[in-house]
Amino acid sequence: MSDTQFAKVAVLGAGTMGAGIAQVCAQAGSTVVLQDITDEFVQKGLERVQAFLQKGVDRGKTTEAVRDEVLSRITITSDRKEAATGADLVVEAVPEKLELKNGLFRELADIVSATCVLGSNTSSLSLAKVFEGVANPERCIGMHFFNPVPLMKLLELVRTDATSQATIDSVTVYSKQLGKEPIIVKDSPGFASSRLGVCLGLEAIRMLESGVASAEDIDKAMVLGYGHPMGPLKLTDLVGLDVRLAIADYLRTELDLAGFEAPELMRKMVADGKLGKKSGQGFYAW
Repeated sequence: MSDTQFAKVAVLGAGTMGAGIAQVCAQAGSTVVLQDITDEFVQKGLERVQAFLQKGVDRGKTTEAVRDEVLSRITITSDRKEAATGADLVVEAVPEKLELKNGLFRELADIVSATCVLGSNTSSLSLAKVFEGVANPERCIGMHFFNPVPLMKLLELVRTDATSQATIDSVTVYSKQLGKEPIIVKDSPGFASSRLGVCLGLEAIRMLESGVASAEDIDKAMVLGYGHPMGPLKLTDLVGLDVRLAIADYLRTELDLAGFEAPELMRKMVADGKLGKKSGQGFYAW
């Protein structure tokens, strides 16, 4: 589609987030290549998109024609160079490991054009470090999506000191084409969303640990009292206690604030394998 800000988008990482990002980009009219390190991983990613769209058809939210049109714009590959070649935008959604992300972007810089926008879906890592050593840093930006990507309206755009205004403007336009409401945040540990969300989640765990109230009632306080769509403990279960613990430890070190000290209850649950929804048990039974 000629009015789409980025004609070809490469999404690297076909997990839950990557699949969702690929879907919304295809829905916006972009040609999308979804890539992961094995054919099995990337096939599962495509199946996630297919299942999500089919659920929309079953519920009358979309049509079979729209489903088929969106899927027709998505191709899959396990070859990173093939995925990125000719892309106008690359978004990485690989695991939250700084060395992995930085190595990926250094590799990409030798594949894509100098004007290709490079976006990272990191939820808390320093983007200055994620993009360190990458050529043309003015085209690098954080694009922090939220799960489930096709439904969540927020898109946190994170600028580094090197990010150009032209990059911010073009990605802002595209965010709106994706049906998102973008916010622009400076590259700072945890940005805006993770810093606030993790802080609230950790305090909720401390309250549970000290017997202030049950998990259900702590969550209900935020849902009914403050209008949150989901309580902080249930959200921690969905994100994964291990994921949130890693972010908390990172923020505790980077910000040197006691509020990000992870509670012992959280560490014990992670050590015991109670990671939330993905393990079947967290603050709730799944």
